[in-house]
Amino acid sequence: MLYGIAAAAAALLLSAVLTALLRVPALRLGVVDRRRRRPVPLSGGVAVAVVTCLVAAVGDESGVVPLGSGVVETVVAAGCVAVLGLAADVRRLRWWVPLAGTAVAAALVVPYGETGVVGGALAVVWIAGVAGAFRGLDHADGLAGGVGVVAAFGAAACAAVELMEGIAVLLSVLAAALAGFLLHNWHPARAGLGAGGSLFTGFLVASAAVYARAGQGIGTGAGVLFALTAVACADAALVVLGRRLARWPVTRGRPDHLGHRLRRLGLAPRAVTVLLGAGALGGTVVGVGVHTGAVSGEALLWTGAVAAVVVLALVRLPVTPVFRPRQRSSDASSQVTGQLRVRSG
Repeated sequence: MLYGIAAAAAALLLSAVLTALLRVPALRLGVVDRRRRRPVPLSGGVAVAVVTCLVAAVGDESGVVPLGSGVVETVVAAGCVAVLGLAADVRRLRWWVPLAGTAVAAALVVPYGETGVVGGALAVVWIAGVAGAFRGLDHADGLAGGVGVVAAFGAAACAAVELMEGIAVLLSVLAAALAGFLLHNWHPARAGLGAGGSLFTGFLVASAAVYARAGQGIGTGAGVLFALTAVACADAALVVLGRRLARWPVTRGRPDHLGHRLRRLGLAPRAVTVLLGAGALGGTVVGVGVHTGAVSGEALLWTGAVAAVVVLALVRLPVTPVFRPRQRSSDASSQVTGQLRVRSG
């Protein structure tokens, strides 16, 4: 218990310091989020991943809090996913490369002995999907990190109930590292999480939650896993449904996430982060309550219903138009041609 508190405090401090130290190198190397009006260095993802793995490794090697069988492999796999995400930030990899790599990493760490083959296959798909959903949340200041903190604490509580001390401490360290990063990511952000940090967070939270729920039934287990990551799942569902209805390629970026649509309703950036963070907290409370038996399983249906209502209410909300690359270039060339004609005339 005391080590868990000390580890979390150390992770928070180290993450905050490392995020600040890596800002200048990230800017010089061009590792920035170019979707924003001003370049934001993606130093937070590296800091969160390095600090989480480092503190967890120290606890395991010292024998104070052994991670246990399978958890060490999960931490290693999460680190590999973070490296793959960082490569996507630097090299602009095709969309399917990080997704496929995350799925392979998930397939190597799922506890098939407790989940079974079918349940394990579903767990692999879910872990990869949640990791991708957390990457999608990284479009607004403080959003992916804030939701990650709440989800990590919720999954840690579920693991603690099952006496999985190693997983509980690992997730507490992750939550603390994200909190340290959020000191630089609150609007206006001075550092970003990037694909490396968001994929790492989603993968680790989802994998640990699968360990905590393994062997307790697929139906209720799926409901608890959804509740722990309700905001991320709702955001992914909204994006996919909205782009399909608009006949827009699902893999092509567009300002149509939860945060974007709430901004269209007039909410301020910080209000969006706080509102979605509160929604994540509500879903997490339900998930932990059902896992511990303090809340009836019917609460999971209400959580799903609320998420569905939010998605259906926002899916038809107009989003800021985004020109396709070819259209943008053709429009720009036509404008230049028109200006030349006016000048020549």
